[in-house]
Amino acid sequence: MHQYIGGERRAASTGESLEVLDPSTDETLETVTLAGPDDVDAAVAAARDAFEEWSRATPLERSTVLARAAALLDERAEDLARLESRQAGKPIRLAREFDVPGTVDNTAFFAGAARRLDGLASGEYSGEHTSSIRREPVGVVGSIAPWNYPLQMAAWKVLPAVAAGNTIVLKPAEITPLSALPFAEAFTEAGAPPGVVNVVTGSGPVAGEHLVAHRDVAMTSFTGSTAVGRRVMATAAATGKRVHLELGGKAPFVVFDDADLEAAVHGAVAATLINAGQDCTAAARAIVHRSVLEEFVRGVADLYAQVRIGPTADEATDLGPLSSRAHQAKVAGMVERARGYATVVCGGAAPTGELARGSYYAPTLVTDVPLGSELWTDEVFGPVLAVVPFDEDDEAIRLANDTEFGLAASAWTRDTYRAGRAGREIAAGCVWVNDHIPIISEMPHGGYKSSGFGKDMSAYSFEDYTAVKHVMHDITGEAHKAWHRTIFTLPG
Repeated sequence: MHQYIGGERRAASTGESLEVLDPSTDETLETVTLAGPDDVDAAVAAARDAFEEWSRATPLERSTVLARAAALLDERAEDLARLESRQAGKPIRLAREFDVPGTVDNTAFFAGAARRLDGLASGEYSGEHTSSIRREPVGVVGSIAPWNYPLQMAAWKVLPAVAAGNTIVLKPAEITPLSALPFAEAFTEAGAPPGVVNVVTGSGPVAGEHLVAHRDVAMTSFTGSTAVGRRVMATAAATGKRVHLELGGKAPFVVFDDADLEAAVHGAVAATLINAGQDCTAAARAIVHRSVLEEFVRGVADLYAQVRIGPTADEATDLGPLSSRAHQAKVAGMVERARGYATVVCGGAAPTGELARGSYYAPTLVTDVPLGSELWTDEVFGPVLAVVPFDEDDEAIRLANDTEFGLAASAWTRDTYRAGRAGREIAAGCVWVNDHIPIISEMPHGGYKSSGFGKDMSAYSFEDYTAVKHVMHDITGEAHKAWHRTIFTLPG
């Protein structure tokens, strides 16, 4: 029973199924039934039926449900962490200390944010009317979440939508659908009417396409690759629905000559290896001042050599597998091609022995990377860091912006003016200074350029999940308004 529609588990109508694999062993975790168009229709209908009641619930009522859901998820944190670790190939420490606590915290945040859907203060802006602003839910939201953070990204889709009074149909990635189901069930158990949160587990070309194109879906939210995001946008345009996109990244990691080099080296290792590099905000392009380049490369390579690659359930494991054999082959192919034009300092291979059972790939550092090469321009989405030197600050900023993407970036410097310039001039939705990766529920996440538009997390996400309505009341009581004479004049 892998569809969650109208507050209950259901089998898919297609009779088709997919094996969900543990990428650390290639063993089957569960066989999931795949949703088809009829299942999507049923989920959208359930969401549409629930919308009237949920959209009219008071902020307190919605907040109470979200707070209860946060408590339920917290109670089940260990089970969720183990499930997430196995389906997504995450080291258990990452799932237990980042993915699940972040999801619980985000749920608790939106429990509070649900009570603060404020507009501008009422006022007599024309002198003859009182104007006020209402924020209203847009309707049924159809969301598609990615495979790299199955639970957290499900939360990023669901929480602002339902906190604002929308209902939702979520399609998780077909290879990592398992944690979305208990997440959705927590909302029904917490008191949300059946149909507020629905989950369909199906493929992108079938269930995803049908969800995006559905005429009863008022908004589409998608996280994934830029290429697929553009297709989602084109499909959504046919019905004129609003679109929220969080797409790819190629984050620059700029190290100036006055940086704390130990901090930069440690930051680079953490920022490139989080989730095995399968993170749109992961550091991908180290842009390092020539005077500290050699020391930086040596430091990163030394730390990479100490990273423990191992089974996801092992508490000592630092780096887990990539998501699948296919993705392992894609990452390996990009690195192998780079050997023809750059220098692979370390890594560049899958481990042997017992780990060869899974989709592992060693931390990889590549220098002498030409601008315009595949490794410089394209998203690897693996534990691979490309390094280039710079000489002047202007060049560093130019190189940081030498990408179609703009999701995240970081600058490493002790100079407040350099830090301020990086924050102003690097075109990215988030610029960290002397750190790279931390996110918090109170602050927005979202990109520039080909990294998409719209914000996840924070109160800023309500801009996407609400419609702003202006309500204007006459306060004069006069039947004949002065402005009427611009349209007609009465005789006499």
